[in-house]
Amino acid sequence: MKLLEREKEIISNELQDIVDEYQSKPENLIPILQKVQDKLGYLPLPAMEKIAQALHIPAVDVFGPATFYNQFRLNPPGEHQVKVCMGTACYMAGGSIAMESFERRLNIKEGETSPDRKYSLERVACVGCCTMAPVVVVDDEVEGSVTPTRVDGIMLSFEASDGEKKQEQVEGPEKEQREELEKEEKSEPEKKEGE
Repeated sequence: MKLLEREKEIISNELQDIVDEYQSKPENLIPILQKVQDKLGYLPLPAMEKIAQALHIPAVDVFGPATFYNQFRLNPPGEHQVKVCMGTACYMAGGSIAMESFERRLNIKEGETSPDRKYSLERVACVGCCTMAPVVVVDDEVEGSVTPTRVDGIMLSFEASDGEKKQEQVEGPEKEQREELEKEEKSEPEKKEGE
């Protein structure tokens, strides 16, 4: 995935400061990776390569822990994060079908982020809502009894809300000005009556 300008700036300007904060010691690799991920939201390949250079270790020694530990992301998080539960109850009730439906609808695979960075799709362990299986957590909202039809409904609600946001952005200042004028017009007759 192509790096954003902000990400390039952090990698070129701030990454060395993070490594220096941990005395450029290879045994501090995990906290360095954590701090870089806190800044960027994930661990892009150029950042891991630069960490390896700064610590004077082979790149594989950085990639190994980054791919082994579940806490690290190798893809940027999407604006909307879709987490499909694959705990036992959800899996048995159709969690894999929900996952496949999201993969088809978003045109990405589990663990990926859409090219526009709008959506990311993850597999998670039990979220503790077994009676609602299969469960999907979308932007911290729990959706229960998720079927392929519900997947379409969830995605349509995002598309509709994005359309409203765009309309608000277009109408924003003009709409506020209209509302102010309407308030002024309503208050003018009251002033005349009171005079």
